[in-house]
Amino acid sequence: MLSGIHLIIYSKNTEADKAFFKNILKLTHVDVGDGWLIFGLPPSELAVHPSSENDKHEIYLMCEDIKKFVSEMSKQKISCGKIQQQGWGQLVQLTLPGGGKLGVYQPRHASPKAMKPAAKKIVKKKALKKRESGKTR
Repeated sequence: MLSGIHLIIYSKNTEADKAFFKNILKLTHVDVGDGWLIFGLPPSELAVHPSSENDKHEIYLMCEDIKKFVSEMSKQKISCGKIQQQGWGQLVQLTLPGGGKLGVYQPRHASPKAMKPAAKKIVKKKALKKRESGKTR
């Protein structure tokens, strides 16, 4: 049923934050017009946590080596907080160039196998026209 997840990060400085994802994290991307970039992401996972309120969502990027990640960010002049030890992994908050914060963590938990996206049904226009006109092979 699903083909992917589209996450949105709101920013006070979209150009600086887009440059971060493009040039620092080197995420693949497409320009869908007028410099509006959509970034590709590695496999993802979703967890559901108990809460006293609904409509609260969090975004975390994941890495395999948090110390190496923080070191790389430091070389790129990206500010990271202290690495926090959590039961589920090691967490760091980085400050995006636009001023927002983003969590990055090295998980201690197992990760599920990545889902395969739902197959897209692609019908060529020519084949569709043949069917509509009653002409088939």
